[in-house]
Amino acid sequence: MTTTSGAEIWTESGGTGAPTLVLLHGLGANGTVWEGLKPLVRRHWPGRWVNLDLRGHSRSGHARPYGYAMYAADVAAALGDQDERVAIIGHSMGGVVAMALATGWFGLTVDRVLAFGVKIAWTSEEVDKLKQLAAAPTRWFDTREEAVERYLKVSGLIGLVDPTSPEAAVGIHQQDSRFRLASDPRTNAAAGPGVAPVYRAAQAPILLAAGENDKMASTADMKSLDPQCVTLPGLGHNVHVESPNTIWQLFAGGS
Repeated sequence: MTTTSGAEIWTESGGTGAPTLVLLHGLGANGTVWEGLKPLVRRHWPGRWVNLDLRGHSRSGHARPYGYAMYAADVAAALGDQDERVAIIGHSMGGVVAMALATGWFGLTVDRVLAFGVKIAWTSEEVDKLKQLAAAPTRWFDTREEAVERYLKVSGLIGLVDPTSPEAAVGIHQQDSRFRLASDPRTNAAAGPGVAPVYRAAQAPILLAAGENDKMASTADMKSLDPQCVTLPGLGHNVHVESPNTIWQLFAGGS
C-alpha cells in the first residue's frame, strides 16, 4: 500500500530496472483485469512493472475527490522515483489517466502510451446517469453470488471472468452477512469530462485502439484524435481480458 492524499493505494510490482511499465484499469474494475497479461509482462518486459487499484476501487481506499487528475497524481506518487522513464498501458478510464500522466504535469517522464477502449465523448444524458449512480446509496446484497454478478456486470467482465475465481472475489466486500461492491459508487462521477484536451496536451506518443465490438468506445471518435487508431477484430471492450496476447503484441509493436 502507498498512502497519498488521504487514500491508501494498493499496488503490486515486479521486475527491476528501467523503464517502468504501468498498468491502469478502467472505471469499476481493478488490477486483477491484468492477470492474463502479467505472464507476458514478466516474460518480455525488460524493467520494473507496476499494477495498482485506482483510488476508490476494490483494494484501494475510498476518499474523494475522484477524477482523472487525482488518479494521475496517485499513480505518480505510488511510483515514487520521478526520474525513471515510464510506459503505460491503460484501459478505458485508465487510458485517460495515462494520457494525463503523459502531459508531464505530474512530474513523470512518459515514453509512450497504449490507451484502448477509451470513450472520447460523453453525452449530457450519459453524464447525468453517472452522477445519479455516484449519488445513489451503497447497494447491499444478501448473497455473494448476487454481489459478484453485479460486479461483473458493471465492470463489463460478465462472461469473461469466472464468478467463483479469486479475481471475481476482489470485486466485492463482505460485511457481517451482507455483500456490496468493493469499489466506491462515487467513482462514477470521475468519468464524463472531455478527453480530447488531455490527449492534445500529452507530450508522449499515444496509440489508441478499441475492439471491433466495443459498444462503449467508438473507433470513429478515437480516430478524430488518432488517425492511426487500431481496430481489433472480433473483440469487445475488455480486450486485455479477452485476448491479452493481442494487447501485448500491439504494445510491443509500438516500442
